[in-house]
Amino acid sequence: MGLLLLLLICQCAINSVKMHSVSKPNIILLMADDLGIGDLGCYGNKTLRTPNIDRLAEEGVTLTQHIAASPLCTPSRAAFLTGRYPVRSGMAAFSRVGVFLFSASSGGLPSEEITFSRLLKQKGYATALIGKWHLGMNCESSNDFCHHPLSHGFDYFYGLPVTNFRDCKPGQGSVFLKGIQKSLVIPIQITGIALVSLAMVQYIGLLKVPFQALGYFLLIITISLVVLIIFFYHFRHLNCFLMRDHQIIQQPMSYENLTQRLTKEAMQFIERNTDTPFLLVLSYLHVHTALYASEDFKGKSKHGLYGDAVEEMDWSVGQVLDVLEKHNLSDKTLVYFTSDQGAHVEEISRAGEVHGGYNGIYKGGKSTNWEGGIRVPGLLRWPGVVQAGASVDEPTSNMDIFPTIAKLADAQLPSDRIIDGHDLLPLLQGKVTRSKHEFLFHYCNAYLNAVRWHPGNKHNVSHTARKELYQGNSVVVEVSCLTCFSFEERGPNTLESLRHLEEPSRTPQGLWQDMPLLLRDSVSDTLNPAVSHLSLVTDMWCPLENRGLELFTVQLRQPSDGWGAQAHPCSF
Repeated sequence: MGLLLLLLICQCAINSVKMHSVSKPNIILLMADDLGIGDLGCYGNKTLRTPNIDRLAEEGVTLTQHIAASPLCTPSRAAFLTGRYPVRSGMAAFSRVGVFLFSASSGGLPSEEITFSRLLKQKGYATALIGKWHLGMNCESSNDFCHHPLSHGFDYFYGLPVTNFRDCKPGQGSVFLKGIQKSLVIPIQITGIALVSLAMVQYIGLLKVPFQALGYFLLIITISLVVLIIFFYHFRHLNCFLMRDHQIIQQPMSYENLTQRLTKEAMQFIERNTDTPFLLVLSYLHVHTALYASEDFKGKSKHGLYGDAVEEMDWSVGQVLDVLEKHNLSDKTLVYFTSDQGAHVEEISRAGEVHGGYNGIYKGGKSTNWEGGIRVPGLLRWPGVVQAGASVDEPTSNMDIFPTIAKLADAQLPSDRIIDGHDLLPLLQGKVTRSKHEFLFHYCNAYLNAVRWHPGNKHNVSHTARKELYQGNSVVVEVSCLTCFSFEERGPNTLESLRHLEEPSRTPQGLWQDMPLLLRDSVSDTLNPAVSHLSLVTDMWCPLENRGLELFTVQLRQPSDGWGAQAHPCSF
């Protein structure tokens, strides 16, 4: 009897230890930028060396149908942080501009949005974001920092507040000039024709045009061009800088050993918090262009500078895993690796070198809702808690990270809003075999572009009214597929079309009779777009309430320690 009692006590103690290990683990979220799912060895690549990322797959779970909520950086990252479709938070544009372009943007992730970092901070976690942010910085002034990472639940920030542009690295070209050249062709042609016509009319004597008016007209055009030239001349100073918390520490940003610096900051954060639960988001600048690699990796891969960058990022992942082992934190830490969207397959350098990645068998890439644009790596490792070497062939989303880590931290999900993600832990532990996602909606900016249906009976699907693509255990219903930067005229709003469905469409086989109404109900109940914070106005101009019409400016300063800047979204 005494022996039995002892065994029961031991079992209770073991269960208590297990529960403690599952509750409030450390969380490390590693996010690449524009990495293709086909760039990693664990997803089938045979020529790029990614042993450390592959180690996450060997020691954890591989998600084979992991989907980014958007094929563009800003909306995808907003969905990742909030667990909600970006149309809900206003992080989806109704215009062609789908991401933030300038440090002086007045738009950003709204302060009323609840991020996982805010929830975990309230539960006693130390929180840090290292690397790329790209969700805005200021609202009304140069120092209110209303959209800054520190205003969204992070205790510490070291990184780039906007994104890594080609313009940030001399000799790598410009992401703006091509668009500006296209935009200026017609106005310049119209201006030229107008001036020639006025000169001819003046010469013939049909109309007298005051030379003063022509002079003012030419002056306005000249000033506009000069402002444009000055802006691009100073672009690196205005947008390409590193911050530590609220302070600019390097301007313009240097690419020399940049990944090593980000990695060192991540390792130091871990070492400062070995005795307290922590959340670390390490958001790599790799492999967004402009591409870069340190001397230790440059020229070492089989795929040029792009391959060098991938392999350097893999080294960084290895350093993070090693510091966990050094401090005996591996078994207490959930590590997640992903990319914000698929590879930008069209990227070519000025020298003709391919600077885009590989999306494997999947069509398309970044900025499209073809599968290559939204299917991303999804690797989760937590020794002793999730299955090692397992794979999950069910639809999952980067929005699922929010409820997953909130539950692990014993944080209450907000009850005043819809959370679109679902807890992944039952899938990761093999307790369930089906994803909770029946529908996943794919947007080009704020426009519904495609729908993924995961019916209860996966064998029930064989035909759609338009077109379908089989993706493992789910089907992608293509509504239309334009790039999210396309000028092509869009058709009727798919969201509105679905809302007005009245009768189920019956195919000759009778297999899809209920899907349209299910889809309509899901759309009507869950997908109501919020006011967009992404537009040309919020990207370059100040909020207009009570302020008149005030233009974007950035004030330069030159302190004793080098260039700095105060980013003013407005005010002259």
